[in-house]
Parts: sequence; structure tokens; C-alpha cells
Amino acid sequence: MKKYYNIVCAFLGIYMFTSCGEGFLDVQSPTQLYVDEYYNSQERIFEALVAAYDPLQWLDYAWAYTTPAFLSDIMSDDVYVGGSDANDQLALHRMFNYNSISSSLPDGIWTALYSGVNRCNIVAQYMDGIPDISETNKALYLAEAKVLQVFYYKWLWKFWGNIPYYDQNLTFPYLAPQYKADEVYESMITALEGAIATGGLPMKADPEWYGRVTKAMAYMLYAEIVMYQNDESRYSTALKYMEEIISSGQYGLMDDFANIWEATGEWSEESIYEITYFSENGARGWNNQIADGGTVYPKLIGIYNLTDNAYFDGGWGFEPVRETTYMMYDAADKRRDGGILNFATFSAETGASYEPRYQDEGYFLRKYLPRKDGNKNQVGDADMNYDNNTRVYRFSEVLLNAAELLVKGTSGSGSAQTYLDRVRTRAGLASVSATLDNIIEERHLEFVGEGKRYWDLIRTGKASSVLIPDGKYRTNSWSESKKYLPIPQGEMDADDNLVQNPY
Repeated sequence: MKKYYNIVCAFLGIYMFTSCGEGFLDVQSPTQLYVDEYYNSQERIFEALVAAYDPLQWLDYAWAYTTPAFLSDIMSDDVYVGGSDANDQLALHRMFNYNSISSSLPDGIWTALYSGVNRCNIVAQYMDGIPDISETNKALYLAEAKVLQVFYYKWLWKFWGNIPYYDQNLTFPYLAPQYKADEVYESMITALEGAIATGGLPMKADPEWYGRVTKAMAYMLYAEIVMYQNDESRYSTALKYMEEIISSGQYGLMDDFANIWEATGEWSEESIYEITYFSENGARGWNNQIADGGTVYPKLIGIYNLTDNAYFDGGWGFEPVRETTYMMYDAADKRRDGGILNFATFSAETGASYEPRYQDEGYFLRKYLPRKDGNKNQVGDADMNYDNNTRVYRFSEVLLNAAELLVKGTSGSGSAQTYLDRVRTRAGLASVSATLDNIIEERHLEFVGEGKRYWDLIRTGKASSVLIPDGKYRTNSWSESKKYLPIPQGEMDADDNLVQNPY
């Protein structure tokens, strides 16, 4: 059975506020115990830590469809938005075509991410008042909360860049200074370095604690942020972290790429970090979207009116894969059909049929399609309680990060060629030279639908030449002014000091 966290104190939910313009109430618990007085034991500060993890589960549906990988990939060249037409989830279609406006955004993710930031701050805010906690657990809990906070800020920074940043919770009037993206980067990376240095995080969690922050997860977050920033001064540290994960022997590649995405592949040897969802007693519903349980994302991308098959449930037809994405693979590459469903082949094998929707070209993201019985024994709404875990970081990315850093001239103990070959051998392919372009292309092949491609194009300077009109649906080109989304209008209205991103 999957390990998951429940929020034990309902009133912790009062801390859901964004960075600008919204406060929280002085709410008393049913026993008349004030929140400031509540955190008086290790058990209760652990409840606060558990609450800090909870917004991870909201990211698939933060009052709109907001899976971060999905939002990232629709701005790339691998998938379309789909749905019924260009007005179905209009904000997503605007993102796809680089014409977002501040009043039409999937802005619920802003709220969810800042809720996570806030909850992480609570752990630090009350920690010094805990009398019975060991120094070891104190350091561990604080490190977990800080790494989580950087994870939440990472997505705000990538999507919006110039954002309000704070590491102590706000007081009236609940406004925080807005920082430039480079300043946010420095704050994040410094905080992460401190958490890694002092936290006592394990390299890998014991199975009963899968889902908690580990040193390997923090290392991957560090490398992601540093490499996106192109911060050469920290490349050596990032490479050291990657090679420490490799040499630990606690992670490896699964033999069968396709099995990574099945229930048996969750928290496998390849998994550095996953966001865990579960269907057993899953309580999420359209009227209770932040309850514990499953995810709606598989239903969102499921094949519309799918019939006559024993493998997948149907869905709403979002995020269809482009034909060009499927065709970029060598026919021998196991990742092609292990990660993408070619419906013509699938229909010939099973007799299945479906009803095409907007932007459909006959290819679907097999990695996260809703599996049969994937929402069994849920007690909320069936559509929102699929148990597909979100794979955030995989060991293959460790290898490719290390290879990339090495070919960029960073000194390390391993071989870029060896690391690249390991990924290609698992895919069933022959060796290619470990050049920067080949490694970036390998990332493209490896991580379709995992939210990596768009950011790789930006950080490598390829976005303006690749993200151009496609002759079908995308009519605008990406440009440097499109790097950051407009700040949601509600946030602009709440704080006159916020400066809107150019877009």
C-alpha cells in the first residue's frame, strides 16, 4: 500500500494564502487553543511538516488543470493542448500560442505554490518553541521544509521569474517585496545550499517514508536550478552532487522503460522523487479538491470515448502528442512505444476505437494515461482519484545532468560518454558521441511529457529558433519577452507595488 500523509489538524488549512493581498484569520481550534500555542511538541511540529507537503498533491488541479509538467510541455514542441476546441481551457491554449494575458491564466497554481511556501515557513516559525525535539530531528524537519519551499519557489520562478519572495510569513497588510528573477535565484540556491549542508537528509528514504525529501531529491533540485540559470560558478558542486548519487549505489535504471510508468514502477530503483497519489479511500472531489487522494491528470489526458480495450480508461483528450514527436525516435528506441501510444498500432492489436478531439494526430502520452482500475476504491469523485504517481526526478536525469556538466568542462570523476551510453543502452540504442547537442537531444527523447523540454530549450538558447509557428495551430513565435508569464491580475490588483512582466 502506498505511504501517504494526512493532515491531522483541519485548521492548518487556514494558512492557504498567496504572497500578495490575502491574509488569514485568527481562528481558534475547537478546544480554544490558539494556533500560536498549538505547536508545543514534536508530534505537532511534525503535523506542520506534513501540512507543508500537502500542496504537492494539489499541483495537478489547483482550481484548474495545472500539472506543472503539462503546463511546461504545452509551451514546448512535443504536445498540443487538445480538448474539444481552441476555447476549451482557453488559458492553456493561450500559453501554447504565447499570447497569455494576466486575466486568463491557470493562476490557481500561483496560490497553491505560495500556500506551500507559507506552510514551510510555519515549520521554521514554531520550531524553536518545541521543547522535546532532538537536535537531529529538528535539523531534519527544518531541512525538509526548506527544500520543499525551494521546490515551490522553483516553479514560481520558472513560470513568472520576477516574484514576491519571503522566507518568514507575512503580517498585515500581507505584502511581500517583488524581486528580480536573478535575485530570486540567489535566494533559492543559498537556502538550498544551507539545507543540504546542515539537514542530515538521507540519500534515499526507507520505503515507509517514500515521498519525503531526501538528499538525492535536494541534489536534483539544486542541479535543475543551477543548470537552468546557467550558473557556471556552481557547476562543480552540481556535478559533485550528481556523481555522489551515482556512486551511492542506491539508484539505478529500470531494465524496461515502459514499466517505469506502471504501478510496479512507482518508487523503483530509478525514482529519485515522486509525488504520490492513491486511489484507496481517495477523497478528492470537485467540491473538495485539496482532499487527500488521487490525481485528475490521467483523466485529463485520457483518450476520448475510448472503447474495447483492457488497458486504459478513457478521458477528455487533452495533451495529445504531436506526430513529429513520435517520428523523431529511431524505430528501435524502446522509449518511443514505451512512453507514447500509437493508436493505430494499439487499435490493430486490441480492436479499440476512440473519438478524435481537437489537435489529435493519433498519438497519446502513454506514461500517464489512466490505467484500468487506476481509481478503484476511491470514495470521492472517480475522475479525480487516479493513483498514477508523478515522476519528478529519475536516475536517467542524474546521468544526463552529469554528462552535460562534464562536456561543459566541469571537472569530475566520471565519464560523460559512459553516462550517456547507459541511458542509450537501456533504450536499445548504439552509442553516439557525448557532445552537448547529443546530450540535449537525449534528454528530449528520454523525458517527453515530463516537463523538461521547454526549459531545456530556454536554457540552451534554442527556444527562439525551435518554438515557432508550426503551420497548424501555433501561430506565434517564442521570444525572450515570453520567458515569464504575466503575473495574475488578481495579484496585480491586490498590490500596487507589483510590476507586471512584459509579455
